[in-house]
Amino acid sequence: MSEKIYFNFQGPWSDAATELLCSDTGSWRTERPVLDEEKCILCGFCAMYCPIQCIEMKGQFFHSDLNFCKGCGVCARECPKKAISMVPEGEFK
Repeated sequence: MSEKIYFNFQGPWSDAATELLCSDTGSWRTERPVLDEEKCILCGFCAMYCPIQCIEMKGQFFHSDLNFCKGCGVCARECPKKAISMVPEGEFK
């Protein structure tokens, strides 16, 4: 029986040699984050607190990668200026 090797060595951090999990969102997200650029102060809290780490700087502002965003709303709750609002997906389809 051949054993699959997923990690190069064991340690306290991920060292995956192959993709272990496909984490794209699919079509099940019910809300998406929408940024009000006029309110944003570029503090980066949204990116810091995002559990999926799918928020990155695009142009002059932080934006969620909607291919991976789960719609949890943590970014909106942590934004000190309330520059992010969660909007139902139905408004975008």
